[in-house]
Amino acid sequence: MTDCTGVSEAFAGPGGWAQQALTAPAGSVIRRLRALREDFDQSFAEPARSHDEEHLELLTIRAGGRPYAIRLSQTSGVHPDRPVTALPGPMPALLGLAGFAGAVVPVYDLAALLGHPVPDVPRWLVLAAGSPLLGLAFHELDGHVRAVTADIIRESGDEGDTRTGSLRGLVDLPGGSRPIIDIPATRVTVHGLAGHTPATDEENAS
Repeated sequence: MTDCTGVSEAFAGPGGWAQQALTAPAGSVIRRLRALREDFDQSFAEPARSHDEEHLELLTIRAGGRPYAIRLSQTSGVHPDRPVTALPGPMPALLGLAGFAGAVVPVYDLAALLGHPVPDVPRWLVLAAGSPLLGLAFHELDGHVRAVTADIIRESGDEGDTRTGSLRGLVDLPGGSRPIIDIPATRVTVHGLAGHTPATDEENAS
C-alpha cells in the first residue's frame, strides 16, 4: 500500500491545494483545483485497488506545449500564479525564488529543463516532495488520473541526455501516451546545473 499522507497534507495543510483553491483568482483556476481535489478524494474513497501497486496516481500537465505526467506521490502541492522573484544568472531554466510558509524555494521552468522552447512564462507551479526544496513551473494543468501500472509501456531517460534525464517511463492514457517526469531525477538534474550534488533526506536529517 502506498503511503499518501504527504499528498493528503498537500490539500489540507498551509499553502496546500485546498487553500490555494480558496485564495486563487475566481474562475477556471478555482474550478480546476476543486475538481482536482474531488477526483483525488474519490479515488482514495474507493476500494483498496486505489492503494495497491497495480495503480498509479498522476498529475497530467503540459510544459512547453507537450503533454507529461507527474507521480502525485512525488509532489506536495500545486499552485497557480505564484509570485516568483527573478534572479540574474546564466541558467535560463532558473526562473527565480518563491516563498512558501517561510521557506524560500528555487523555481525551475520544466519546459526549459526538458529542452523545449519557452514562449511564455508558465503559470502553474508544483512543489516537489522531499528535500532539498524545489519548485517546478509548467504551463497547463490538465488534471488528475489513476493509471494502471501495467500501462507504463517503457522506460525512458537515457543517461547523459540532459533533455530526457528527468523522464522515467511512458504511460498510456486516453488521448495518447505521456512521458512521466520523475521528481527525484529532476532534482538531480537541476542541482547538477547549479554545480553541486543535492543532499538526501537522510543527510539533511543527520
